[in-house]
Amino acid sequence: MKLINIEKIKEARERLNGVIAYNKLAFAPRLSKIANAKVFLKKENLQLTGAFKIRGAFNKLSSLKMEDERNKTNILNRGVICSSAGNHAQGVAFSARHFGVRAVIVMPESTPLLKVSGTREMGAEVVLAGNNYDEAYAEALKIAKEENLNFIHPFADADVMAGQGTIALEMIEEEKLDIVAVPIGGGGLISGIASVYKSLSPKTKIIGVQSKGANAMMKSFKEKNIQNSKSVRTIADGIAVRDVNEEVFECILNGVDDIVEVDDEEIASAILFLLESQKLLVEGAGAAGVAAIMHNKIPFTENTKVGTVLSGGNIDVTTLNMIIEKGLFKSHRKMKIEVVLIDKPGSMQSLSNILSNAGANIVQISYDRTPTALEYGDVLITMALEIKGLEHKKIVLDNLKKANYEFREIF
Repeated sequence: MKLINIEKIKEARERLNGVIAYNKLAFAPRLSKIANAKVFLKKENLQLTGAFKIRGAFNKLSSLKMEDERNKTNILNRGVICSSAGNHAQGVAFSARHFGVRAVIVMPESTPLLKVSGTREMGAEVVLAGNNYDEAYAEALKIAKEENLNFIHPFADADVMAGQGTIALEMIEEEKLDIVAVPIGGGGLISGIASVYKSLSPKTKIIGVQSKGANAMMKSFKEKNIQNSKSVRTIADGIAVRDVNEEVFECILNGVDDIVEVDDEEIASAILFLLESQKLLVEGAGAAGVAAIMHNKIPFTENTKVGTVLSGGNIDVTTLNMIIEKGLFKSHRKMKIEVVLIDKPGSMQSLSNILSNAGANIVQISYDRTPTALEYGDVLITMALEIKGLEHKKIVLDNLKKANYEFREIF
């Protein structure tokens, strides 16, 4: 498959009019300062289903409906099925409800509860199968054949790609960008976006961003032939795709200028940055482009205008909590220490007074008398402390040293 015809993408935009939420490109001043460039965010995390996937799914079902009306057939009414890590699922479920047809969604067993419950709330039947997207995909094809359902591919479909490409039509109307960074899972989003830019703004460079733990497309792009992965592991579940689709790969070779990768630490830091600095809740896949910009994976100068797509915001609360907690420790706003005390009245109060005088706030504490390394009559105290940065942390630790406490910091 080569690039999607621009007229097909314009037709998709007409079908989506009044269905999707239109959010203008937002200039990101703090991110621009970090990157030393002019950075703009396309906030697809604010879509009705929390992700861009509604565009491609709705366009596909709308196309089937129009085909039925044109040929006087009843294809769409058989119902639809898809495999998805969550966002495509909700897009298909929403679209199926709009058109009044049955929807069956096959999701990996590890799919976050938020995405599973969100899909069910839209009236779809959810089947959990497999450890990753590709195993769920195989199960969905099996059910589609058994029950004669229309399979709606999450990325390897021209109508789906055309729907995703409508994002680029909106971006082009708002800003003349030099670079657009786009997260890549299966590749449908970047294929649609690249198709628009190569047609209407060919000087704009399209840069794909993959997670290091699911980087088959990047490896394939560099080698110019398909390199599938044996497994995937990343907090960015929305782009955790193991295998490369041949047709999508051809489209990416024709339209994408480069692909870079970011690791989970970099993705997590981007999620936390967007939450704190931009007041935007974004999932791992949606933060991939920002991670690449923050961590200098894409070269640009001060006057470079860079756009990136925040592809989704459906992050699991447990994952978000883990990212926030780790982020607080890494930014020296929390610390954890172990202190050995004599197990007698007043010992804990003396320690807490020292910490209080240093301005540290105790948020968690535990006692353990059982470690074999302890002398009889001692107790091991583990404490989590709120602090105010690296300099404050040094003050807290220096005060403990001056008071001759036996302690160690836990990382």
